Amino acid sequence: MRAVAAILDRLSASLNAAALWGAVAAVVVMVLAASWQVVARYILAAPPIWTEELARYAMVWAGMLGASCAFRAHADPNLFPTMRDKAGPVGALMALARLAGVAVFAAPVLYYSLLSASGDPTRGYLARLAGRNSETLGISMAWFGLAIPIAFALIFLHLLADFAARLSAFDPDEQQDSTP
Repeated sequence: MRAVAAILDRLSASLNAAALWGAVAAVVVMVLAASWQVVARYILAAPPIWTEELARYAMVWAGMLGASCAFRAHADPNLFPTMRDKAGPVGALMALARLAGVAVFAAPVLYYSLLSASGDPTRGYLARLAGRNSETLGISMAWFGLAIPIAFALIFLHLLADFAARLSAFDPDEQQDSTP
């Protein structure tokens, strides 16, 4: 179980690093688009129509990827933060309760992102978005909607890595300190 926990933790950490870079890039795009909107509107008196939409979609990506990173870092809001410190059977039970709570929320989001209520992949959230284009950018809305299932898949992976670590008493920080 420790080997599985170590593999899951490495995968989770690697994807978390990519998500963090993606969130930072999205914030940079958002700030640049909003800044250009302000400059173009108040200095040039000719605001482009696409900057507001670009900033809005960049904010969605930044927020969703940032939320997955916060979940991995245990910086997400939770009702009982001291329960993560519990060890033994109580700690395992709390980890199982957290797993169940997040799974109940994340599983439907992931399911309906890909499939409709009847299981039809052509009527899932992403498939419906693929048939629409953004008003000013002319890009498929699926590129923007993709942030939601990606973030929830990352959260679910982080959850599984954390749960496996709790069950096997694997300490990811201890593993990182021992590598050259």
